Amino acid sequence: MKLSNRTVQILKKFVNINQSIQFRKGSEVSTLAIQKNVLARAPVTEEFPRDFAIYDLGEFVQVLDLFKDGDLTFADSHLTITSGRREARYFYADPAIITSPPTKAPDLPSTEVEFDLKKDDLQNIIQMINIYKVEDLSVVGKDGIVSICVRDRKNDTSNTFDVEVGTTDATFCFNMKSENLVGKLFVFDYHVRISKVGASMWTNTTENLEYMIALEPDSKYEGPME
Repeated sequence: MKLSNRTVQILKKFVNINQSIQFRKGSEVSTLAIQKNVLARAPVTEEFPRDFAIYDLGEFVQVLDLFKDGDLTFADSHLTITSGRREARYFYADPAIITSPPTKAPDLPSTEVEFDLKKDDLQNIIQMINIYKVEDLSVVGKDGIVSICVRDRKNDTSNTFDVEVGTTDATFCFNMKSENLVGKLFVFDYHVRISKVGASMWTNTTENLEYMIALEPDSKYEGPME
């Protein structure tokens, strides 16, 4: 079996979510942060023939990079990557030590807010997070407008950056840690859904990527305005 460049790029991004990964038999890769606050999943063109775990995903993708167009074969205790006269044997990890997503894809229990976030706006948001060096990102509903605000929510004099992304008849403030997005999300267009129960879903239909990102406990939803 050969891994496509797309699959390898997804695995490289997954390294920033969890250094380890549990592959499952089938045509999907997924990962869950150790803190269980970020989950990512993506269908792939490859069909993995078995379950197996990799402890150091960063190391594994470096090995893959050395075997451009390499063939992977799967044994009981390890996989083998071959290309021409070269061969690498890579042993599986104990899956019991890996933080891995549930086998069934999760969904939000409810959707209170949803909007489309354009690639350019996401890029600007990430740039401003890095410029301001702040830890927080808030999705705010106020006066009929939904906006994403980059800020330090514990500092009333924090520099801020806002992008309008939609309209709403509700009042809310859903807070997230910026570190749960920066470096973990591919910079694409996303359809974003947020549940007052404490989670958000970020979906890109073009690349078939889905992220579930936890909200902070101080998030508030006051419902539709009277």
